[in-house]
Amino acid sequence: MVSRICILGATGSIGCSTLDVVSRNASLYTVEVLTANTNYQKLFEQCQQFKPRVAVMACKVAAKELKSLIEKSGLRIIVESGQQAVNDAAGKYDVDIVVAAIVGAAGLLPTLSGVKANRKILLANKEALVMSGDLFMSKVEYEGATLLPVDSEHNAIFQSLPPTHKNSAERLSGVNEILLTGSGGPFINEPLDNLADKTPEQACAHPNWEMGRKISVDSATMMNKGLELIEACFLFNVDIEKVKIVLHPQSIIHSMVSYVDGSVIAQMGNPDMRTPIAHCLAWPERIEAGVKPLDFYSIKSLDFRPPDFERYPCLKLAIYAAKEGLSAPCILNAANEIAVDAFLEKRIKFTQIAEIIERTLSSSTFESLQSIDQIVQANQHARDLASKFVSEFSK
Repeated sequence: MVSRICILGATGSIGCSTLDVVSRNASLYTVEVLTANTNYQKLFEQCQQFKPRVAVMACKVAAKELKSLIEKSGLRIIVESGQQAVNDAAGKYDVDIVVAAIVGAAGLLPTLSGVKANRKILLANKEALVMSGDLFMSKVEYEGATLLPVDSEHNAIFQSLPPTHKNSAERLSGVNEILLTGSGGPFINEPLDNLADKTPEQACAHPNWEMGRKISVDSATMMNKGLELIEACFLFNVDIEKVKIVLHPQSIIHSMVSYVDGSVIAQMGNPDMRTPIAHCLAWPERIEAGVKPLDFYSIKSLDFRPPDFERYPCLKLAIYAAKEGLSAPCILNAANEIAVDAFLEKRIKFTQIAEIIERTLSSSTFESLQSIDQIVQANQHARDLASKFVSEFSK
């Protein structure tokens, strides 16, 4: 049976990796809907190869360019435009699988559209769950949607836990702790005094993974690991005390689960996002992903160390927000997005990312978020506040 796919964020790294896996398994999947923000050239190339029924662009100007290219090519593809069209795409069209790969807060509403339509959701957007937490998970349960984690760490945890036919309590009854691994990014051994002068190009030069610029900076600050910690608590219904972050520079072990009998189950593989994507696409089966198996004879060492909060203050702030709960994770995420954008635009220094997040958190009141509208409002308020602090640093 052929599964129909909608990819939210098709031109990003996860979207492109998903399409690569699909191309290797063309008899199993067909691409129905592709969405993008502004990169109409890349989306047109994808339309030429995969011939989706619908292409959606958030930017209306870019959508006009895409439509012109499609009409000239003779392809019969519906082109829609605007943020609302992106928000509705996963639920509006008849698809089986939704790959939620839009980076940041912008991915929340499009992903929820797929949840409400009872799709199989492949979640690569950690920020959506960080922002909405229990509300997101309750909607997944209420709608009967299937939620599978694409992030390599959460996918590794998913594979290392007992089978999913057990209920939450049964799955965790023998678990001692979840060990969430992180590479430490490109500055893991950099003298602390040098960090303030690091450029966006240096921060985006990850030693192991090929990722988008925002996620690469999050890896350099280890905010990505903080967001993943929060996401893990919601995904697997565990308390923060049961999740331990372990630095593992080689990125070979993607995460582990420690059990009360002394066993530790780990998921290993080369650092390539096509592996967790293929796992989620085919789950509970397995398909070819184009990833080379590990060559154990070439692995010289597997190193582990605890995180250094002086080196990674963003990680410390994320743990604080996770413990505070309420709207704190939403505010944390919003402030981080604003600060990272400012750093990438060279308006602030690398070390000021954490300062802006800390000031935003300390200037905010944490409140219970009972609706999507409240989440959207809290996100916007935090973004406005963080933007003000960015302006002060930029003077």
